[in-house]
Amino acid sequence: MNKIVTKKEGPTFSDRVVEAALSVPAGRVTTYGHIARAAGGGGQAARSVSGILGRAANRGVKNIPWHRIVYANGIVWINSDHHDARMKLYKKEGISVNEKGKIINFFDILHTFD
Repeated sequence: MNKIVTKKEGPTFSDRVVEAALSVPAGRVTTYGHIARAAGGGGQAARSVSGILGRAANRGVKNIPWHRIVYANGIVWINSDHHDARMKLYKKEGISVNEKGKIINFFDILHTFD
């Protein structure tokens, strides 16, 4: 008798997204797109990364390095609720952000999972 498999074995795309985000080293940044590609996603998968990480945080994953995940052009997302805390983290890790919210040496510190 053949075994019927109803669920894929191994980690899901969401699991791989969380794993990739958690692996970004201190003092480095990556993009939503790089995380999506590292997790095996296609071209539009970057749009889902933030939601996946948000759901993981809601489920108890507390050490997501949000400040190390930036837009493809090196712009950081900081709202007023998180501005001071994130700027302290950038300073602590030696990451320079200009007055327009862009990583100054973006390509030098970009983590690409290669």
